[in-house]
Amino acid sequence: MIRFGPAGIPLSCKGRTLRDGIEDVHNLGLTAMEAQLVRAHVQERPAEAEDIGVKPRNIASDMVIEIVRRKGDKEEVISNLDEPVKKGDHLVSLTSGIAKSYNELRGLREMADELDVALSIHTPYYMDLVGEGELCFRSMDSIRWGGLMAKELGATVVVTHMGLYGDASPKVAQKKIIERITELTKWYKKHGIGVPIGLELSGRQEIFGGMSEVSKICKEVSGTIPVVNFAHYHARENGILREPKDFNDLLDDLWEQTDGEFYAHFSGVEHEAGNEKRFTSIKKGDLRFEPLAEAIVERNQPITIISGSPLLEHDAMYMKVILERVLAKKVSREVKVVPKKEKGSR
Repeated sequence: MIRFGPAGIPLSCKGRTLRDGIEDVHNLGLTAMEAQLVRAHVQERPAEAEDIGVKPRNIASDMVIEIVRRKGDKEEVISNLDEPVKKGDHLVSLTSGIAKSYNELRGLREMADELDVALSIHTPYYMDLVGEGELCFRSMDSIRWGGLMAKELGATVVVTHMGLYGDASPKVAQKKIIERITELTKWYKKHGIGVPIGLELSGRQEIFGGMSEVSKICKEVSGTIPVVNFAHYHARENGILREPKDFNDLLDDLWEQTDGEFYAHFSGVEHEAGNEKRFTSIKKGDLRFEPLAEAIVERNQPITIISGSPLLEHDAMYMKVILERVLAKKVSREVKVVPKKEKGSR
């Protein structure tokens, strides 16, 4: 199946909740949406009387991600969301723009399933899986939180960037990222999160995420898939995507690292000297969608394409229209003309 949708709540949506966004995406004739985990904060509070005996995943007022349980002078951090809360516990909760509780996420999952809108989650755009500072630990936490929400939301993937090389060489950066992504996929498995971590191709030379780098990690670390950001790749490779063959070559290189379906981003892009300058609408710039549409139709493989364009849902619909036109032309060419019957034949 081929799905199109926006990176976030549609700009035309009157409401700004995820529920409003899902409904609006459906009404626009789109079938995918990427929820943005950009305003995430944690706070700790004492467990209240109504919380005692309740599993964290069922607390209606908060999205609890950890229990802090004190035993004498020691603290135990419990991340099992099926562990009932006890008197004296402190609850660490996540506040985000996606939902206020796991119950709400499960309700959104039911709604999205009914409307046939495939959901995904994107972690904050400024990430660091290379360094040793606080930002690295926050980045790791964001991917963990994204996984917890994705599990309840029924999301198909948790998408993340990996950060700047900084002072590290590409080889050292890759080693550190493999170690940290491996740690995260093990954490996902421990917590029953079957959602893959999607590693997004980057659009600048100083940011980790070249095609070969992402491919290598996805080959080595189970539980990861490549996120094919065509605009990023096009910019980083000096405008390489021109013809259907160019798109096919990229998709061929990454197909074996997927779970049998591509997850991708597309937009227009301005670039210079191997670096992305900014995203644009699809009609601007030198990255065209028509050659990709031709490649998609010929390949006949499942793909979800998220619009990161400033026009967001408008360009998601524009891509859908172009793909339908390309598909119609292909079908028209393949229609065989039935030969006329010879005279006297029945």
